[in-house]
Amino acid sequence: MSPGPFAELVLRSATPEETERVAAAFVPFLQSGDVVLLTGDLGAGKTVFAQGLARAAGVTQAVTSPTFTLLHSYPTAIGLDLLHADVYRLETTGEIEDLGLAELVEDDAFALVEWGERAAGALGPDHVFVTLTAPAVSDGPGPSLRRIAVRPAGRSWDERWADLRAALLGAAPALRSREVPA
Repeated sequence: MSPGPFAELVLRSATPEETERVAAAFVPFLQSGDVVLLTGDLGAGKTVFAQGLARAAGVTQAVTSPTFTLLHSYPTAIGLDLLHADVYRLETTGEIEDLGLAELVEDDAFALVEWGERAAGALGPDHVFVTLTAPAVSDGPGPSLRRIAVRPAGRSWDERWADLRAALLGAAPALRSREVPA
């Protein structure tokens, strides 16, 4: 099954709360073994996204980027542990493989990986990319809009794409969206 003619959904978020609502839309679709790869420059909103997803999954602890510890694990209310990784400081696929994320997500967990473009090759073919782009300084008057692009990869996400897409579009009705052809 394929996600159809549109393989990437692009949303706009004007506030951190809207970014968190987009992240929360993922929660009903998360399964053991899932990997969500967050990409984007410093300040793009990866940690805000992680915090919104974690809160929606029932994490009660403060969620911070694991930049120096590399990996935080949080129990959730959905019956899966959230493994929150930050691979910014890792330079090779081998270092990422040494974290053991691929094995850890098999044990009733899902992973949320900041700087995920570095980890994609070490975590198998099934994942979803979420690329966040910070607002440009020259956005002008009015709210600055953050770009959030969501792209599924692999059979597991393809099977859930239509439902996830609908949830993302319904997460924050004020968001403008567009889809990019595959």
